[in-house]
Amino acid sequence: MSEAVSALAGARASGLVELADAGATGMITLRGELSLLGGALQSVLGLGLPGLRQVVTGEKGQVLWMSPDELLVILPYAEATAAAAALTAALGDAFATVAVVSDARAMIRVSGAQARDVLAKLMPVDFADFPVGSVRRSRAAQVAAALWRVSDSDWSLICFRSVAGYVWEGLATVAQPGGEVGLYR
Repeated sequence: MSEAVSALAGARASGLVELADAGATGMITLRGELSLLGGALQSVLGLGLPGLRQVVTGEKGQVLWMSPDELLVILPYAEATAAAAALTAALGDAFATVAVVSDARAMIRVSGAQARDVLAKLMPVDFADFPVGSVRRSRAAQVAAALWRVSDSDWSLICFRSVAGYVWEGLATVAQPGGEVGLYR
């Protein structure tokens, strides 16, 4: 990944939460009939299909449910191209799309006890009912984003790389001390 593409380049920030650029991350979008995609995922990555708005995690990566006909595979950056080729081969003639979107997306990690409060300032999401292993597509401020809960206090957010600086600055601003909300305790 070129420096021009890496908008956040290892950025970190502290406040009410810890923000961290996840760095170069492999991402593959799969579109098609989920049952067909599931077979390819299992054979290539050993990962099953996630349920509705869920994340499946395994040794080789993660699979996020994005819509009734779309999945997002997260894996090491260096493995994305080969995995996409293997998924394409495993799908054969099936009506499906496999696209490496690693360089088009950025991932930000949000960690800390007040993560839900900070995220809720930018995202119209019900964080009261958002269990670990769940994913939501929404927006962060005014841009498209996807978010999933990794653990009780750890979250991952994906947005287009072209707006990653905007999302980062928004998160860093609403995470400043003095802006505590205390809604999700």
